[in-house]
Amino acid sequence: MIRISQLKLSVGHTEEALRAKICKLLRIKEDSLLSYMRKKQSLDARKKPQLFYVYTIDVKVKNENEVKKHIRRQKNSNILFLPDEKKYALRASGTRPLAHRPVVIGTGPAGLFCGYELARLGYRPILLERGASVEERLKDVEEFWNTGVLNPHSNVQFGEGGAGTFSDGKLNTLVHDPLGRNVHVLEIFVENGAPEEILYQSKPHIGTDILANVVRNMREYIISHGGEVRFHSQVTDLVSTEDEGIRKLTGLKVRTRQNTEKVLDTEIAVLAIGHSARDTFLMLKDCKISMEAKAFAVGIRMEHPQSMIDHAQYGTECGSDLPAAAYKLTANLPDGRGVYTFCMCPGGYVVNASSESCRLAVNGMSYHARDGINANSAVVVTVTPKDYPVNDGASGALAGMEFQRRLEEAAYREGRGKIPVQLFEDFCKNCPSEGPGGFLPQTKGSYDWGNVRAIFPEELAEALAEGIRSFGKRLKGYDRPDALVSGVESRTSSPVKILRDETMQSSISGVYPCGEGAGYAGGITSAAMDGVKIAEAIIKEYRA
Repeated sequence: MIRISQLKLSVGHTEEALRAKICKLLRIKEDSLLSYMRKKQSLDARKKPQLFYVYTIDVKVKNENEVKKHIRRQKNSNILFLPDEKKYALRASGTRPLAHRPVVIGTGPAGLFCGYELARLGYRPILLERGASVEERLKDVEEFWNTGVLNPHSNVQFGEGGAGTFSDGKLNTLVHDPLGRNVHVLEIFVENGAPEEILYQSKPHIGTDILANVVRNMREYIISHGGEVRFHSQVTDLVSTEDEGIRKLTGLKVRTRQNTEKVLDTEIAVLAIGHSARDTFLMLKDCKISMEAKAFAVGIRMEHPQSMIDHAQYGTECGSDLPAAAYKLTANLPDGRGVYTFCMCPGGYVVNASSESCRLAVNGMSYHARDGINANSAVVVTVTPKDYPVNDGASGALAGMEFQRRLEEAAYREGRGKIPVQLFEDFCKNCPSEGPGGFLPQTKGSYDWGNVRAIFPEELAEALAEGIRSFGKRLKGYDRPDALVSGVESRTSSPVKILRDETMQSSISGVYPCGEGAGYAGGITSAAMDGVKIAEAIIKEYRA
């Protein structure tokens, strides 16, 4: 196989132009080109408004040995000869028998992909989801955004697909991946209805509208391969026995939609509970599962007109040949704190992402087309256990969770139950805003004007303001006085790490902490990859 890197063409080029450029670089006629596949596509805006797509392309040709001889004489460092890629393969090798079917708790990316792999290999997993199916959940969330009436069991955080279902559906990850789990995850997404371009885009995304269908298709695959998905089924306790000082899982107490509890016998449970399962964290603490507080980030959502971001990034308006522009910004402050943008949503909406009564959290969401008139991103500051005041009963591993709750209670009060919004100039002055500047908020869920800065401890609020002013020096207009600030962005990641050993099990044997809620992932793709990793651990030990 021949790989061409750094192949550059102007934005808006045709497929014929790409074929012609490949043939020119390889010095072959077009009828010698058997096939080619994009492996990576990125946008080069360094000479804006002249914009280019830069590709890595894998090529198969006729008479490959002859072509390679010509290429070697060219000494072109951007053309490589590679063996055919080995695809990631998951094969069961375990020998221990299972007395009961394995159970996966949670159907966010981690649980869904773990269940998908176990089902594919014949383990007939049972997936338990405290919330609703994605079809029912979509209706519940729309009802909440329209009326403000929260369903604590089915919302932006809880339900099939997890919190990522109501986000931009971004699939990039910084996880080191020598085994190819990342590509494997993306291929499963495509097999279940995601667009093929996610396989090669440098910053792939699906979008909430398409992601919901992908999640449903994955559930149907699991069921068709002997698995089972039970909705409105919340795990309320772990049942275990102790043998020679080792606690072993024997079952799960499960509360159903009818508010009845029963014990589900199993010796394997995957804890893919998500970052917002606070009542479950409390239950795990009562069960004396080993956990520790971890660093996470809190902050606000920042909105600007998408046209402003397009001009800043591209030097021109975003036409049909260009995606809505994105950005990623970081700042290191003199006091040592880091401020950075997170989960940037081009052409997106700020959404009410609450899951608890009288507490309010926000997130960002885009549809696949990213055609909303505003861009938004979280602007967050890292907090560590030293920032968590240990009061109101908060202690130990759950101190960060209680810190999140206090911020969300303050946000709920400030917005009177709606998303609180403030102009950036008023955020800096610490005074409430009474209305918009040059543009309006784009939200899912009602908003109200107020003082977002008052939600935060002053040290964090000033860090956010200082970080945003720093961003304005790098992206023109970012710190404009009428930029919109809303809050509180408190669910960036789990405030808790559920400890696991080299076999991926917790302090109770048979319990496998997994994904973002357990502290081992930071987004859709990394959570899905961790779900695959847990499936590997199970099938290495047990047979189907």
